[in-house]
Amino acid sequence: MRMEIDEARLSRELDELAKFSAAPAPAVTRVVYSPEERAARAYVKQLCRRLNLEVRDDAVGNTFARLPGSEPALPAIATGSHIDAIPNAGRFDGTVGVLGGLAAIRAIKAAALRPRRSIELIAFAAEEPTRFGIGCFSSRMLAGTLTAEAAAGLRDRVGRTLDELRAEAGYTAPLDSVRLPEGYYGAFLELHIEQGPRLDRSGTKVGIVTAIAAPASLLIDVEGEGGHAGAVLMAERRDALCAAAEIVLAAETAAKASGARDTVATIGICDVFPGAVNSIPSRVTLSLDVRDIDEGRRDGVLAAIAEACEETAARRGVEARTAVINKDAPAACDSRVMNALTMGAARHNRAHIRMVSRAYHDALFMARIAPTGMLFIPCRDGVSHRPDEYASPEDIAIGATVLAEALAELANDPE
Repeated sequence: MRMEIDEARLSRELDELAKFSAAPAPAVTRVVYSPEERAARAYVKQLCRRLNLEVRDDAVGNTFARLPGSEPALPAIATGSHIDAIPNAGRFDGTVGVLGGLAAIRAIKAAALRPRRSIELIAFAAEEPTRFGIGCFSSRMLAGTLTAEAAAGLRDRVGRTLDELRAEAGYTAPLDSVRLPEGYYGAFLELHIEQGPRLDRSGTKVGIVTAIAAPASLLIDVEGEGGHAGAVLMAERRDALCAAAEIVLAAETAAKASGARDTVATIGICDVFPGAVNSIPSRVTLSLDVRDIDEGRRDGVLAAIAEACEETAARRGVEARTAVINKDAPAACDSRVMNALTMGAARHNRAHIRMVSRAYHDALFMARIAPTGMLFIPCRDGVSHRPDEYASPEDIAIGATVLAEALAELANDPE
């Protein structure tokens, strides 16, 4: 039996979820553990309970809603995404994967299927780095790539700890209980808006992800010598900002020289001290993000940038120090999961393309512990993380339909 998604219902639920926001519509601001995020999570749990799913939360607020299979001892098949949102964001990033995943489970129940394996929806606690400065902290903990000890040291911008904030939200179990046992899931699938323009431009409704790029994040501190903008002559200057500007361009050059379109480098923050128009900058801090689906190629770019830092510093008479903040490995999607998604699209006569995810998602870390796949749907003009982010009800329903077919297929897989 082919799966059918109630498009109007799914669209209404997404509209309702968007109302839980600290920013006025159409913007959505929903930071993990905030009153808005807690209310949104309660709404999602209410929807899950109406479907008679088994609902639980873990120690950091990941929510799990399970449709039991006929052989519940088998590893479950999981799907899901996140409901937190960066300040002034849109209403489809993450939420399509949570409520679309719930719609897929609803369709499986409506088809009177009783899969062998249980199917579990996950609403991850925090994919966005807004609160703690680290993306996907809750899925990192599930996968064990962020330990309980390291997580206990997380603090927000005003110094509040993870333990303080999660206790305030009602999550008091030990942090070391978050990590999932080995073999807990037989597969994980994440439905998501593309956050890029390829599907929208090509008119294709379904994108099946083959690999997920991963970032390496560095801080680069450049220290020179300050002075009066009028009194220090050009030949005598050790201007930290001029050196930093060369490093910014060196990062761009290194990424372009990799020979691959999947290599990207971004310096998104440049803090200048003392920040006065008539004072020579004495210190600059740069934030660097380098991403690729090939870890060796990405690390080669990092090495080239580090070499450029040393060369620039020596030539300009400044100091340049680099510190690795984060360095994640890319993930390849599982062939069996990709095939299930492909079959789901074919069952509904939906053309698809295979593509790379250049943004990273909770799926990147779930791939450490389960065979993983991702399904993209178009977003208008590729816009995301903005109030005008938009995915059509039809496209969302198409994605949920393909997801439902793949979940049903995998949940009955004898492997």
